[in-house]
Amino acid sequence: MTFKNRIAFNYMVATAIVVATVFAIIYLIVHTTVYYNLDRFLTYEAEKHLGEIVNTHDSILFINKAEWAEREHREVQVQPVFIQLTDPDGHVMDKSPNLKEQSLQFDQQKTNEERFNAQLNHQSIRQIQVPYRPLGELRGYIVTAMSREDAKSLLRNLRQVLLILFPIVLIGLFIITRIIAGKSIRPIRVITETADRITRNNLNERINPPKNKDELFTLTASINQMLQRMEDALEREKQFTSDASHELRTPLSILKGTLEVLNRKIRTTEEYQEKIQYSIAEIDRMSRTVDQLLMLARFDKDDKFLNLQPLSLPAILDEVISRNAQGIEEKNLKIALDHPGDVEVVSDPYYMDMILENLLSNAIKYSPRDAQILIRLEQEAGRVRCVIQDQGIGIKAEDMPLVFNPFYRSEPLSHKQISGNGLGLSIVKKACQLANIQISLHSMVNQGTEVELVFST
Repeated sequence: MTFKNRIAFNYMVATAIVVATVFAIIYLIVHTTVYYNLDRFLTYEAEKHLGEIVNTHDSILFINKAEWAEREHREVQVQPVFIQLTDPDGHVMDKSPNLKEQSLQFDQQKTNEERFNAQLNHQSIRQIQVPYRPLGELRGYIVTAMSREDAKSLLRNLRQVLLILFPIVLIGLFIITRIIAGKSIRPIRVITETADRITRNNLNERINPPKNKDELFTLTASINQMLQRMEDALEREKQFTSDASHELRTPLSILKGTLEVLNRKIRTTEEYQEKIQYSIAEIDRMSRTVDQLLMLARFDKDDKFLNLQPLSLPAILDEVISRNAQGIEEKNLKIALDHPGDVEVVSDPYYMDMILENLLSNAIKYSPRDAQILIRLEQEAGRVRCVIQDQGIGIKAEDMPLVFNPFYRSEPLSHKQISGNGLGLSIVKKACQLANIQISLHSMVNQGTEVELVFST
């Protein structure tokens, strides 16, 4: 069953219950009203004739015989009202002319103006049996009856009309609901058709949102946002693959060229040693690139496994500075570490060491000789700030949004002497996201770069 038909069917079932309940209530109201009016009229006739009874020795009779001249007492065709007097045992004492040879049913169990249905000459009638008690003594009963054929006919016709209307209403509602449901889910069909058309090769296509800003509008917006994220991820994947291929192809080409040069003729031992050392350096470069690529891939998988523990930031910084002592000494850099004492944060030691190592090595790499690198720790309400500021070459404002992209390097041709593959800040950004550390970067060309880390305590 299609979604459209399922909506129409479910609505029809719910409506069927409501309509059946309404029809049943209508029928019960009409049924109650019809019999209420019948009973009220019978009671009126019985009470009216109670005052027209006379006692004669052992019998009771009607004294106003002129009453029988009325058509309802004389004929059976025109709304007949049947009147009958009986003694306490049910023997007929007197009756209206329209009863002729017939007698109304008498029930000794019904002694207190009870109404009930009976049969007279194969026709349905409604009766009331009222006791006659002059001076408190039971002398007999007045039994009043009316035909209920009209009432039965009315109720039967009403029942037939309701039974005929019921399926007609349901079928009509099903058709109308199906049409409405079809129009309502048309945007869903458009979404489905568009989604079916979208493949890896046309992720730039988007679903047109409906005019009404309802749930389908929200769904369309969510799908379009998802498609945008997928397109961005695919573009990043393509760029990443291209950059990774380029980064690995360059040292491989260098290695191949070096080996081909060595193979052309016999070289001296010094030349062999020089080329071998050069090749080892290129292999180390490739190895570092592969390690960093594996690290980025692992970040995408192991984002839930953090070894959180209290860490001393000054102690970690001292360790990182010690590991980079050679680079610091080669450029005669001054490292200024400013902190208010032992500053602790709760984080993962592996990620923390990796982040600070990459940031400090970048600051050393891009700083000129005899420059200063300032590392400042500040404690604020509920958080700790770590600022690493260098006096390096800086970054252009238009390059700032791209610095965290894998393999991105700002103007690499203008500083060929600075080696790197553009993965360091990407790794730092990923590690900060996993360790819940806020990172921001501010830079001006030829004035230096400032990186700020914010830790929640």
